[in-house]
Amino acid sequence: MRHSLLHRHYDGVITEESHITTPEVLELYQHFQNAYDSGISHLVMEVSSQALKVGRVRGMTFDVGAFLNIGTDHISPIEHPDFADYYASKLKLFDSCRVGCVNTDADHAADTVAHARSSGCELITFGSHASDTVFCERVEKRADGLYFTVRSPKYNGEFSITMPGLFNVSNALAAMAISMALGVPEEFVRSGLRKARANGRMQVYESRDKRVTVIVDYAHNRMSFDALYRSTRVEYPGKEMISVFGCPGSHALQRRRDLGELSGENCAFVYITEEDSGEEPFAQIAADIEKHVKCPHLVCEDRAECIRRAILDHPEPHVILLTGKGEETTMKRGREFVPFPSDVELTLKYLAEYDEKEAKA
Repeated sequence: MRHSLLHRHYDGVITEESHITTPEVLELYQHFQNAYDSGISHLVMEVSSQALKVGRVRGMTFDVGAFLNIGTDHISPIEHPDFADYYASKLKLFDSCRVGCVNTDADHAADTVAHARSSGCELITFGSHASDTVFCERVEKRADGLYFTVRSPKYNGEFSITMPGLFNVSNALAAMAISMALGVPEEFVRSGLRKARANGRMQVYESRDKRVTVIVDYAHNRMSFDALYRSTRVEYPGKEMISVFGCPGSHALQRRRDLGELSGENCAFVYITEEDSGEEPFAQIAADIEKHVKCPHLVCEDRAECIRRAILDHPEPHVILLTGKGEETTMKRGREFVPFPSDVELTLKYLAEYDEKEAKA
C-alpha cells in the first residue's frame, strides 16, 4: 500500500483522489458498476500486494495481469512481515489472470515465470532477453524521445516514447505485452506510446536559462530511486543532482536506510523533508534517514522551503529530483490529510522566482 502515492479513480461517473492503491472491496465494485453503466469497455487498475494479501480482488478475473518488478519495499509491522510474505502476496496476481505478463529483467524473474506457468494462465514475457516474447534489443536517446527496437510475434521494428526516463522503456514493453494479449493493432500501440503521460511521473521543468532542471516524480523506494538516479546521470551529464525527499510515517521502514544511502551516493546535496509523516514525529523519520546520508544535506520539515532553496541556492547547473508526492494536493499529518500545495505547483512558483531573479541580475 502506497499512502504517499496519489491515485485518481475515473469510472465514468466520478473522478476522485485516493490515498490507497487499490480501493476496498465495496468501493471497488461500485467503480466497476459505474464503469459498466457508463459504457466503458476497458478498465486498467493497479493491484497492490496488500490488496492481493487481504483479498480485495478475490473472485475477480483479469483478462491480463502484468508483473513489473519486485524489491524489498513494503516490509513493516503494518504491511508485510518479511520478503517471503510480500513476494507470495504479489504472485497471487497470476491466480486471477487469463494472461500473465512478466518482466524478465526484474529480480526473481525465473521464479515469477515459473509461478505464472504453474498457475495455468497464458504467459507473455518482456525484457532484454532474446527468448522474451516481447524482446527489446536496442535503446537510443534522441532529442525528441527514447527510441527502442522490438521483436515480437505481433509488433516489430522501432518504437518510441516521449516520456523521460530510461526505465520507462521497460514500462513501454509491459504496455506492448498487454496490448498484444488484447489484440491491439500496431498503429494504436505506436501512437499511444508517443502520447503516454502520467501526472506526477517524470514531469520535467526548466528555468529559462536551462541551468536548473526539476524532475517531479513519485519515486519512493530503493528500486525507483536507483532507476531515477541512473537515468538522470545518463540523460543530464555534467549537471549535479540534488534530491528533495522524505519517508512516510510508520511503514516501509527499510526505505529510510535505502533512500538515505542512495541519495548520499549519488547527489551533491540532499534535502530531507516532510512526506506524509502521519502520527510519527517528523524528527524521528528524518533522524532515521539522515544517519545514512553521506553527502552535504539539510533537514527541514517545511517541504516548500526545501524546494525553494533547492532551486534558488545552488549556483552550479543542477538537476533537482523532487520525489514522493508528485501532484498530490494533501499531506498526511496525524490521522488527517490536510491541503498542501503539490510539488508541481511549488516547482512552478519557485522557478518563476528564479527566472525573475536572473532577469534582474
